[in-house]
Amino acid sequence: MDKRLTQLVEKLQAAHGERLVSVVLYGSAATGEHHPKFSDFNVLCVLTEITPRELGSSEDIFRWWREQGSPSPLLLTETELAASTDCFAIEFNDIKRQHVLLYGKDLVSGLEVDNVFYRAQVEHDLRAKLLRLRQKASGVLSDAGLLRRLLLDSLSTFCVLFRHALILHGDHAPPRKREILQRAGERFGFDPLPFEKLLDVREERLKARDADPAALLASYLQGISAVIEAVEKLEK
Repeated sequence: MDKRLTQLVEKLQAAHGERLVSVVLYGSAATGEHHPKFSDFNVLCVLTEITPRELGSSEDIFRWWREQGSPSPLLLTETELAASTDCFAIEFNDIKRQHVLLYGKDLVSGLEVDNVFYRAQVEHDLRAKLLRLRQKASGVLSDAGLLRRLLLDSLSTFCVLFRHALILHGDHAPPRKREILQRAGERFGFDPLPFEKLLDVREERLKARDADPAALLASYLQGISAVIEAVEKLEK
């Protein structure tokens, strides 16, 4: 385990004592696809209660953790964890499928995920991320470096959402990005090449200068739109 994760758990134990129920790693680090330049460590921290006392005890730890390049851990109580699966079906489906227990009770493996709003959340997130991507792209089109970075930064998010689109269609949803892109391209009828080229850059299989972002942008946007259309057509 990464020494920073070990340090985080030790700090959380010291700060919260018996109030600390569970610490869970999820996201790319849990699937073995963590990339220092594009990924961070996503951590779920479950406490018996969350009051200003717990928030105050976490302040210095979370500041230190952000300085390591990762977002503050999610703080939930056991009750909140069980009650939030309908609102955050995407997140909890992912956490349940791929996670690493760092400390305490495994509250995730047996979690019942309520999928009543699942399709709507996937469509909402796809549309929202597409709109945001267009907004940002419109301001950096003339700068190849910034545009490439924008596409690279968005890649993981769309891979996650494509995987959930596959799940909604009753399809096999592989955990790794490259397999997700290939299967989604087949299922939803789009060319995965622009996504795969960006993944090659991330994995240092391809030099950044050999991935012209302006040439990739149109197909990249079309691929996202194809997945949105497929999710929108599902029975509501």
